[in-house]
Amino acid sequence: MRVTSAVGTPARYVDNGSQSHARGPVISAPAVIAVEDISFLYRDTPVLDGVTFTVEPGEFVALTGPNGSGKSTLLRIILGLLPPAGGSVRLFGSPPGHLHRRARIGYVPQRPSTLELLPATVGDVVAAGRLARRGWWRRPDAADRQAVADALDAVGLTDLRRRRMTELSGGQQQRAFIAKALATTPELLLLDEPTTGVDVESQARFRDTLVSAARDRGAAVLLVSHELGAVAADLDRLLVLRRGQIMFDDPPAKLTAAGVSLGVHPHDLPLWLEGLE
Repeated sequence: MRVTSAVGTPARYVDNGSQSHARGPVISAPAVIAVEDISFLYRDTPVLDGVTFTVEPGEFVALTGPNGSGKSTLLRIILGLLPPAGGSVRLFGSPPGHLHRRARIGYVPQRPSTLELLPATVGDVVAAGRLARRGWWRRPDAADRQAVADALDAVGLTDLRRRRMTELSGGQQQRAFIAKALATTPELLLLDEPTTGVDVESQARFRDTLVSAARDRGAAVLLVSHELGAVAADLDRLLVLRRGQIMFDDPPAKLTAAGVSLGVHPHDLPLWLEGLE
């Protein structure tokens, strides 16, 4: 059985509601992420083949798939950190390298750089997330301090803000890097396995924060993860990457209605992916 759907999103139109002027429809803003026919090779071995999808403002989208399916590679291509072998990526309508305001993006890599751990405190790391938006030459203001406080609270690290990063557990360090991305108050959040090693209570806080970013602030969220149980009910769409291609692009309810558990762990995930041909 092939479980797939059309990935392209038709152009949307906005009616300005004006009664006094006879005007035609106005085309809405471009997709936050537009991935078109992306391919990638690693030592002549195909990793991605014809990957196409979009993420719109305010959408909460998850990307999942077996280990080695190319999820992290795709994320790096979207960010402009890797050049694709073919195809194109646009962020807010522009190629990644032409995006001038990088503060529009909050990114949490799978393995954050250990250089950020020395000798900074948790508060220092989270506050660094404001630099791209504020500019290094400006002093932090009340809005910066509030954004940092909100981000720390969202991941449950308020009481540890003065603790050195090197004194934290791996899970606590990851929560600090999540807070750093949130402090940017980005229009796009890209997260690569962000809750690995994070306790259940903190995952619930994290879910609430992502939902708020999408629903309340209109941010687009692309979450790469094997473990989707904490967010499955809140996702707008689920993308399943397998054999270098998007095999499923639909609301997750279509899978859960068929008895698929999205809270599975990495070792279980390929079992239900076998049905996606």
